[in-house]
Amino acid sequence: MKTVLITGAGTGFGYEAAMRLAEKGFDVIAAVEIYAQVQPLKRAAAARGVVLKVVKLDVTNEGDRNKALAWNVEILVNNAGVLEGGAVVDIPGFNMRNEFEVNVIGPVLLTQGIAKQMAKRKEGRIVWVSSREGINVNPFTGIYSASKHAIEAVAQTMSLELQEFGIEVATVNPGPFLTGFNDRGFQTWESWVDDPSQRLFDYSKLAFPRAQFDPEPVYATLTAVAAGEGDTFRNLEPKSMLEG
Repeated sequence: MKTVLITGAGTGFGYEAAMRLAEKGFDVIAAVEIYAQVQPLKRAAAARGVVLKVVKLDVTNEGDRNKALAWNVEILVNNAGVLEGGAVVDIPGFNMRNEFEVNVIGPVLLTQGIAKQMAKRKEGRIVWVSSREGINVNPFTGIYSASKHAIEAVAQTMSLELQEFGIEVATVNPGPFLTGFNDRGFQTWESWVDDPSQRLFDYSKLAFPRAQFDPEPVYATLTAVAAGEGDTFRNLEPKSMLEG
């Protein structure tokens, strides 16, 4: 029974993957961003008939990241992330920096310590939940896309650097799925500290601009990749969006 740490497990892909990995018999540490998410996730796991170790781990918090070094993590799923919807020319600096802190810097710092432990054991698996936006771009998700492009570079480089230590690295690249993540991302403008009159766009008239899919394929793929049931580096969903 291998120990899996999955970040961002309070909602969406991370929530369901944590449940399914526990159902498969993995020892799952489900990390959530805030304490208010801990008890609801524990209750949901109990109702589902599985056991999760639920912990508060904000990837941007150094103290939280350091706690993870005591958990003997054998499989790390870097799933925590945020979407800051808006035009590149409008998103305030604070929000851009937060996007990269949550999506890139925090997860990389968390991974550094855990990867070194894996290297000593000569075994491990690191899964990065990236995005289709990591390999393409669309209007109003440019800063998010930039953060996921960065994750693609990190993951590809790590796959080369860590292979001699027996560490597998993979990405899961979801398209637009209906988990609430995308819609929340297009509400963040409401808390921007800026001068609305200087914005190029009126965000009260914008919503997530693309059709969203049933998330089941991502749940299945993320669970399988984390469990080691495949050897593909990049795993895109839905398959219907794959270029020919």
